[in-house]
Amino acid sequence: MMTAHRSLLAFGLVFLAGTGGVFAQSSRPVRNATPAARPAGDRTPPARFSDPDRASRLAAAFPEIDKAFLAFAQAPNVPGVAWGVIIDGALVHSGATGVRDTASNAKAMPDSVFRIASMTKNFTAMAILKLRDQGKLSLDAPAARYVPELLGIRYPTADSAVITVRHLLTHSAGFPEDNPWGDRQLAETDETLSRWMKAGFPFSQAPGMGYEYSNTGFAILGQIITRVTGMRARDYIDREILKPLGMTSTKWEGSAVPGDRIARGYGRIDNEWVAEKPLSDGSYGPMGGLYSSVPDLARLVSLYLSAYPPRDDDDHGPIKRSSLREMQMPYSPYRSTALRATVNSPLALSSGGYAFGLAASQTCRFAHSVSHGGGLPGYGSQMRWLPEYGVGIVALANGTYASPGRPVNEALEALARTGALNPRVPQPGAELLKTKAAVDGLIAQWSDAGLQKIAAMNLLLDRSLDRRRREFEALRERHGECRATSPIDAENALRGRWALTCERGQVKVSVTLAPTLPPTVQYLETSSVLPPSEGLTRVAGAILQSINEGGRLSESLISLSAPPDVAGQIEASRAYGTCAQGDVVSGGGESATVRLKCERGNLDARLTVDAAGLLTGLRISPASGEVCAP
Repeated sequence: MMTAHRSLLAFGLVFLAGTGGVFAQSSRPVRNATPAARPAGDRTPPARFSDPDRASRLAAAFPEIDKAFLAFAQAPNVPGVAWGVIIDGALVHSGATGVRDTASNAKAMPDSVFRIASMTKNFTAMAILKLRDQGKLSLDAPAARYVPELLGIRYPTADSAVITVRHLLTHSAGFPEDNPWGDRQLAETDETLSRWMKAGFPFSQAPGMGYEYSNTGFAILGQIITRVTGMRARDYIDREILKPLGMTSTKWEGSAVPGDRIARGYGRIDNEWVAEKPLSDGSYGPMGGLYSSVPDLARLVSLYLSAYPPRDDDDHGPIKRSSLREMQMPYSPYRSTALRATVNSPLALSSGGYAFGLAASQTCRFAHSVSHGGGLPGYGSQMRWLPEYGVGIVALANGTYASPGRPVNEALEALARTGALNPRVPQPGAELLKTKAAVDGLIAQWSDAGLQKIAAMNLLLDRSLDRRRREFEALRERHGECRATSPIDAENALRGRWALTCERGQVKVSVTLAPTLPPTVQYLETSSVLPPSEGLTRVAGAILQSINEGGRLSESLISLSAPPDVAGQIEASRAYGTCAQGDVVSGGGESATVRLKCERGNLDARLTVDAAGLLTGLRISPASGEVCAP
């Protein structure tokens, strides 16, 4: 039985400022400089969503998301599972299925509390970054500065780098991967961990040489927090992070969770659910000790999403927005993969690395995805969000290592299929808008002084003023009068492109400003787009029909001088799915590039026809800007 509810109210977060504590012996404050204020006209405008109805359109995916989690729970993978969808800082949909307690058959609810295991690591990392921002530690200082037990550690080679705080944060300290051993150390005492550090650890590789997941590394980070602040790491995280975020259901011990909300952990033995004995929170708690709920984790995900885009708004914390973004950038790289789920499935790219208590990855669909999973005896969890898209998914389960990663990814795919899951659009800076107006004016009426006024020192060295004048005069002769009818398509605040609609076709313009104040034009290119000829239009339509319907292009449309691989290019294009014809993106007349908008990406078809309208040249390639092929 499933229960579900929606809440369209954003979380009101109240943050606390200030911290006490003591400095570790021999540590020196290292404070980050506060950026100088910039004039209003010189500030970078934040990217923004262009669709005002995106939230309501994305809501169409909620039934499909529920089905994905129901299918996961019915495998059977878990006694119970709860999930939630976060959009623009609000938990907008949540659901649950199964039971939180098999003995009483009590139903799992969206606010049931599960152990989140290694998802705890991001809280530990956040505490470290907060202390760094306060000047109380340095990420690049030797860890032994704060935990002297590491001073005598025996490194694997004579030329090994010394373990730093950053190494511990990013699983690159060289310690061996310690799952599932580390999962059983949660309740160990600080004294035991201190003894282990004095004795030293084996190394699988030299520090800084690569990623290897280490629960022990995060246990040591917990000790660093304790030594720097003079209080237990869990107490510091409670005071500085959980309380300011209003995460009132997030606890370090299961006994602190009300009995009518706790989701008890189970393992599957001989087709029966058997209760797992919960481990207490101890010295390894900073790597995986917390319990939490979907609503609480939605507050956490909303905090990370709120760090984007960079902007001038007041920064309230509990840690700086810039530090939150820093936590979400890959540092210790994973090995990239490009695989197919089945031999006839689309190619799937995955790359990225471990950040600070979080994983950051890139796929063909999403350029920046942030996540972390958790697994312990009795529990499995996953959270994933897309910073530039403003959405996230959290899911919690009460089965041993039963990761809900697949339905989380299916939920994001369901959101994408609505057509409303699009990233923020970069906005042009004031200087870029001024440059656009100046260039539009030059196309309408040339002026040597007008170009010299906006040109960077390289522009007229790269191509002379005389040559630039002739190019602009040729544009007017070819196209007639032009009008600036389209807004600038900004790649960032200082680079963009736009089109002018003319009596005959279009003029496309692309500019990049130089790194000077005020910014001037270092790159300026124009191109002509003219209407295609009747023959080219006819051949383009036939090629599109052949791609979609599986037939061969009629021989009556192909010149004897056409390349021999016309049929092969059309056949290969079918991997992109059904296509629709888009705009002519360059050229015109009897030689043009036509954009094909397909299900699995866009294609550019460069066609040339002769005077009789017969195909003489064809080159179909992934469209400009595409990053992956199916």
